[in-house]
Amino acid sequence: MLKIIVDSGASIKPAEAKKYGVDILPIKILIDGKEYLDGVDLTSEEFYKLLASKKFPKTALPNLEDTQKLVESYTSKGNQVLIITISSEISGANNAIRLMFEENKNVRVVDSRLAVGGIRLLVEQANRYLDKDVDFVAKKVEELIPKVKILAIPETLEYLMKGGRLSKAEWLIGTVLKIKPVITFKDGKVRVEAKKIGLKNAMNYILQKTEELGVDESYPVVASYTLNDKNLQNLIENSSLNKDNLVYDDLSFSIASHWGANAFGFIFVTK
Repeated sequence: MLKIIVDSGASIKPAEAKKYGVDILPIKILIDGKEYLDGVDLTSEEFYKLLASKKFPKTALPNLEDTQKLVESYTSKGNQVLIITISSEISGANNAIRLMFEENKNVRVVDSRLAVGGIRLLVEQANRYLDKDVDFVAKKVEELIPKVKILAIPETLEYLMKGGRLSKAEWLIGTVLKIKPVITFKDGKVRVEAKKIGLKNAMNYILQKTEELGVDESYPVVASYTLNDKNLQNLIENSSLNKDNLVYDDLSFSIASHWGANAFGFIFVTK
């Protein structure tokens, strides 16, 4: 049997684990000298209160000893394991876990080159082939990665810059020049895709790009946000998306640590 494991950079919550058929490796969050496990021991109210007080969080790898125990609890019973991690360009989790299991023929570690809803979509792909060999499933997942598109608008670029996910030059675009950027993933890295004057124009860019690229409706569209979904709901209302095909995701704290509050956007598979 094939077992799927993701880190919490997938923003799949513990309450959703059964729905997606996954085990979740919680990323560590370090705030104001304290360590928390993503999705385990920090409430939304506590997290955003700390964020609002300018306590810039840092994130660290999931516990590798716990990871090894979990994987071996499956492989010792004859199961194969597929591990899908957040992009190796923004986290060391993939490299550490890959090295841990590189000689285990029953374990494959896939670098998503994505985060959050992008990984959810890769899990959707893997779940279509649970009766197949892990190498076959890993290949199918890797084939989908280039088709996944992330388009998001943060309220501020400060957290992305301080967390090392965005260059200072890109931070200046949205902060000093007062331009609202549309953020994407390119080659596994967080990048500014478009620079628009004002929130409305940035939202229109996402709507136009979604239409231009087309949405493969055999996969859901992940509608993501941090803390407040007001702008996301406005984006949805003005889109031509099939509303029944939406999956909502209030991003996990390990991701919100780098995006800040009130970010929002769409993640989907292109046609």
